[in-house]
Amino acid sequence: MEVGKLSTTDTICCSRDESVQGAAFLMRKHHVGDLVVVEEPDGERIPIGIVTDRDIVVSVIALGLDPLGLQVGDIMTDDLLTAGENDDVYATIERMRLRGIRRVPVVTDSGALAGIVSADDLLTFLAEEMEELSRISPYQQQHEKRARQ
Repeated sequence: MEVGKLSTTDTICCSRDESVQGAAFLMRKHHVGDLVVVEEPDGERIPIGIVTDRDIVVSVIALGLDPLGLQVGDIMTDDLLTAGENDDVYATIERMRLRGIRRVPVVTDSGALAGIVSADDLLTFLAEEMEELSRISPYQQQHEKRARQ
């Protein structure tokens, strides 16, 4: 399975010069826990970072800093892990596990933002795969009963 097929394509984004308070407002408005930080050369959204609700809490609120006086670029994670649309789901899971990352922007071959995939998206996929696997034994038993009558 390709990771692009599991990604959320309606990705909420902001620029690095968005205020932290503005980013928090976007998260609230769109009911999301992260924003992909993008640059838009030539009209394509190119991911350059990610900022999460946790980043805001730990890096701004907990330290008593002014969220209006800080920009997303000041607190975003810029060591960004991305996945290609055609990347294998299991390889992506392994890369996420090794880096301890729960959300990964998904990009096209040209590097433009195509969506985002989260650990929750992948857990849903894996649960469906496990459900399909759990159906093997009963099916096999029914098949044997019919074949040996």
